[in-house]
Amino acid sequence: MIEVTNLTKKYGNHVAVDHLTFRVEKGQIYGFLGPNGAGKSTTMNIITGYLAATEGTVTINGKDIQKEPEEAKKCIGYLPEQPPVYMDMTVGEYLKFAAELKKVEKSKRAEQIARVMEQTGVQEMKGRLIKNLSKGYRQRVGLAQALLGDPEVIILDEPTVGLDPRQIIEIRDLIRSLGKKHTVILSSHILSEVNAVCDQIMILSHGKLVASDTPEGLQERKKGSEQLKLEVKGTWEQVSTALSTISTIQSVENLGASVENLGNPAENSRNSVGNQGNSVDNCVQLLVQAKEKEDVREEVFYRLAEAHLPIFSMQLQTRSLEDIFLELTESEAADSAVAKGNAAEGAAASAGEAVAPTVDGTTAEASAENALETDETTAAASAADGKEEA
Repeated sequence: MIEVTNLTKKYGNHVAVDHLTFRVEKGQIYGFLGPNGAGKSTTMNIITGYLAATEGTVTINGKDIQKEPEEAKKCIGYLPEQPPVYMDMTVGEYLKFAAELKKVEKSKRAEQIARVMEQTGVQEMKGRLIKNLSKGYRQRVGLAQALLGDPEVIILDEPTVGLDPRQIIEIRDLIRSLGKKHTVILSSHILSEVNAVCDQIMILSHGKLVASDTPEGLQERKKGSEQLKLEVKGTWEQVSTALSTISTIQSVENLGASVENLGNPAENSRNSVGNQGNSVDNCVQLLVQAKEKEDVREEVFYRLAEAHLPIFSMQLQTRSLEDIFLELTESEAADSAVAKGNAAEGAAASAGEAVAPTVDGTTAEASAENALETDETTAAASAADGKEEA
C-alpha cells in the first residue's frame, strides 16, 4: 500500500526525519507515536505530498508521490492537525467545494457528500456556519472532507488534540469504524489513544523509527524478566534468607517498611537503621526480580510458607506501554547526544590538526608569518647595501 524508503528531511543543519524506512499494509490502523518534535507531522506531510523530501522515496499503490503526485494523491485523504475548513462557509457548502477540488464526478457528488456526512455524524450541521461549530464538530467536518473521493488511505495528524473527553471517545470510535474499510494512519503523542485504536504502532524519536510492532508485540518484546512486589510478615534477614535458595530469582530488593506503618517517624527511623526497613509489626516490603522468562510466584509462595513467613500481598509488576515508550525514546535521545558529542570532538580535533605545532613549539601559521617577515627584512637590507655601494 505505502512504501517509505530512506526518507530524510533536513532544515539547514537540523535533521527532522532521519533515513526512515517502513511499509504500511492494507486494511489496518497504524499509529505514529513519539514525543513532540519526533518528526511525525513532517513524515505525514511528505507522505501526502505537502513537503518534498531531502532524500528518499514514498510510493502509494506503486505511484511515487513526487514523480506522479496527482495519481498518488487520489489514494489519500488527509486531515492535518488544524482542520482545513473555511469558517464563513456552511458545512454543506464546504464539502461541496472540497468535492469539486478533489474532482469527484459531478453525478456522484451529492451522494458522496451525504455518505461522508452520515459517516462522521454531521448531517444535522449541514446548514450551519463552520465558525459556529464546536472544535469537535470542526474535526468531524475536516474528517468528512478527507473521506471524499473514497481514498484507500486516511491520514490523521493529532486528530484528538484540544477535544474534551467525550469528543475524544467519539473520534476514537469513528477512527475504529473507518479502519473497517480504509487503511488509517494517525499520529499522536498520547499513548492511551494509540493503544486504544491502533493495530500497529510505530515509535519515532529524533526522526528515527525506533520500534514497529503491535501493542501486544511491543510489550512482549520488552517484557524481559518479571518483577514481584511482596509484603511479608517477618524480618528482612528471614525473608531474604528464605528466598536466597530459589535459583530462578535474580535479585531481591528491600523496599522498607509497610505503608501502613509509616505513621511513626521515630519508630521508622529506628527500624530503617537497625532492621533495614522492618515495620513496627515486623512486616517488610520487597521487590523480587526473576530471571528472564521465569515465573517464580509459586516457588516464592511455598518457600515463604515453609519458613512460616506469611505473605500479606503479592503483586506482579507489568510494564505498560508508557514504560516501553519512555525507555525507547530516552535511549534514542542518549544515543543522539553521544553521537553529537563525538561529532563535536571530531570537529575540534580536525581544527587542532589544521594548525599543527612545529618543533620549537610555535604553530605552522606563526612560522610562516615569521619566515615572511625575515624575507622582507633581508630584502630591505640588501636594497640599503646596494644604495651605499652606489
